[in-house]
Amino acid sequence: MLRESITAILARNETWTGCAASEPFEGGWAIEAVIFVRALKPPVGPQPTARIEISPDGMHWADEGTRLDLPAQEGEVRFARLRRFGNWLRLAADFPDGSESCLLVTVHLKG
Repeated sequence: MLRESITAILARNETWTGCAASEPFEGGWAIEAVIFVRALKPPVGPQPTARIEISPDGMHWADEGTRLDLPAQEGEVRFARLRRFGNWLRLAADFPDGSESCLLVTVHLKG
């Protein structure tokens, strides 16, 4: 049996500040997911630790528990692996005052 896979862009060339989150993605068919984050420009200020959030409906969010440090340099890539995540996924972070980052966030799902 050939496994199904898909890559989706959740945020592209977006500058995140304050309370920020990617677009949600519906991936309940998948067995596993990897979320990649790349800094497209030099980040400003201290970078927060981001969290994976899950949702039953794409509108109401719960912290899944997985964390990843956001990239500290331009071009740096960070990632998080997930299994048993339900249906909807997104990445969220709370930036300290004066901090920001221009990011590319992608999710890679495999059934």
